[in-house]
Amino acid sequence: MLGLIRRKSSWYTLVAIILVLISARFFLRRTGSSLASTGASDRGQDSASAAVAAPGRVEPVSEDVKLSTEINGKLDKVLVEEGDSVRKGQLLAVLVNDDYRAQVAAQQATLAQKQAEERKTRNGARAEERREAEAAASAQEAILEDARGNMERYQKLFEGGATSQEEADRYLREYKVAKAQYDQATQHSLFVSEDTRQEDRDRVSAEVALASAQLEQSRALYAKTFIRAPIDGAILRRYHRAGESVSNSSSSPDPIFALGSRGALRVRADVDESDIARVHVGDRAYVTADAFGGKKFWGQVVRLGGELGRKNIRTDEPSERVDTKILETLVKLDDGQELPIGLRVDTFILTKP
Repeated sequence: MLGLIRRKSSWYTLVAIILVLISARFFLRRTGSSLASTGASDRGQDSASAAVAAPGRVEPVSEDVKLSTEINGKLDKVLVEEGDSVRKGQLLAVLVNDDYRAQVAAQQATLAQKQAEERKTRNGARAEERREAEAAASAQEAILEDARGNMERYQKLFEGGATSQEEADRYLREYKVAKAQYDQATQHSLFVSEDTRQEDRDRVSAEVALASAQLEQSRALYAKTFIRAPIDGAILRRYHRAGESVSNSSSSPDPIFALGSRGALRVRADVDESDIARVHVGDRAYVTADAFGGKKFWGQVVRLGGELGRKNIRTDEPSERVDTKILETLVKLDDGQELPIGLRVDTFILTKP
């Protein structure tokens, strides 16, 4: 009886082991199928997208604004340093401008003088001037009458032999001088009493307009000695210090500052000519930099260049070819990304086959 019980127990144990083995085999088969499916899915996603790699450089969305002077001169003051944030219209530097300021003051005085002459011409002589001119004419008339009486009396004396020819001629000359002075005083009195002629008014108006234009020209030159920020942004680079000379030359640019907006960043990447057919506006992209380890800074392709050109960015690879043609591609980084302006990065653009 005891042997029968032992045989039944062994049989039950064998059946249990067989059931466990069957269950384990079924579980492994399902797990393997799931893993195989997952692997196929990953491989399919990898094959559905690929990355075009290109070197790039970080820049502000506004691009670098090279700020120079419109006139030649010497820097008197430099008021900002690299890294400073500035507002549009903020004063950044001042040229030596003593001569320009003096020219403005001289033109202001000239304009004031011409305006006074214009008012005088348009208003005519004052009442006091008219009365003064009339009194002067009356005084000269009295002198003339006295000279005429002396001249006539000595002329009769000479004819009667009571005086000499020289004496008679002297009184004749005095009469002629008195007559000329009287005529002059009379003409002046008539002049100040008459209304101003139109041609005189036109002349003084033209002189005022010319003086005003010269003043505005002096002020414009003076204003150009003050270097102001054209945009909101930051000072990316300062090229000159106070005391150094700066020039305005189209053939040889001489910037004082480089400005850029830090509100948004983008990357200017050099895409190799062999990859340009795979890159399109709207493609997602990310950049990495050695200084930030494996961190990815995401963005999107926003513009493709219109023609191929030479490389803008050189890497440190000794095998790099410098004669390769590239297509300049702009990747705008997502908002909130912070990277130093000018940092060299590796750009990866996700494309579809």
